[in-house]
Amino acid sequence: MLKMNVKTFNPEILYVFDVTTTGPSTSKKHHHDFLEMSILVEGETFYTIENQEVHLKEETILLFNPGVSHHEQAPAGVENTQIHIGFRNVNLDRFPKDYFPVESPIIRLNDYNKDFFAICREIIKERSTSQAGYELMLKTLVMRLIVFLLRDKNTLSAHHLTSALTAEEQEKQQIVNEIILYLEGHYIEDITLNSLAQEHFISPANLSRIFKEETGDSPINHLIKIRLNQAKALMETEKDITVKEISHLVGYEDALYFSKLFKKYYGQPPSSFLQKSS
Repeated sequence: MLKMNVKTFNPEILYVFDVTTTGPSTSKKHHHDFLEMSILVEGETFYTIENQEVHLKEETILLFNPGVSHHEQAPAGVENTQIHIGFRNVNLDRFPKDYFPVESPIIRLNDYNKDFFAICREIIKERSTSQAGYELMLKTLVMRLIVFLLRDKNTLSAHHLTSALTAEEQEKQQIVNEIILYLEGHYIEDITLNSLAQEHFISPANLSRIFKEETGDSPINHLIKIRLNQAKALMETEKDITVKEISHLVGYEDALYFSKLFKKYYGQPPSSFLQKSS
């Protein structure tokens, strides 16, 4: 069974949508720089994965690691319903970031098939009703899908594969996971690169290098994203709150500086976002 660090496991969900198709229909060959799960809930279709065509029937899961080329072609008269989920920032113990060590992208579950596809139908229902908080509910449901994938015996165990990280790579991954966990728990505090390095007994230069290698970002930029995500969540859930109050709650004493950062990341100042949310 594949494992994850529950303290730092927080995938970013890029999209979740369901679609019902009646052939003839053909998509363009493509690949992603993130993980994608395409779930055939009902019906049948044909996919070409890395230039190999396969006929798929209902209750089949396609799990595409970054870079895996694929496209769908549904012949005339063929109908299907699928869910497509894009996600990233996934770390499984002993494996590279955003990588699932599956022997094939085509998965048919054994032990948890019924549970998995019951959740799929919940996702379709949740999207169709779009009630308050449905985006958070979708993320919760997607995380449950991931857990059932990890639990099922048809998902290969780490010791069967040759793509596991070396001991040195695992150590780097662990350092980054601990730093991310620390940032998520202390983002309201005054954190600098030096204080972060001192907290984790590592030099600032090494911390920056390792973090950049593992995440593609700097520790301070990651901290900014955490703070702004928290600010956005506060604006969406709290009534009668001011920009200055939000700024202080996410670790910024200077509300003007916070507003500039927020506009840079979200394309609009927090005052405008607050008006739309209220």
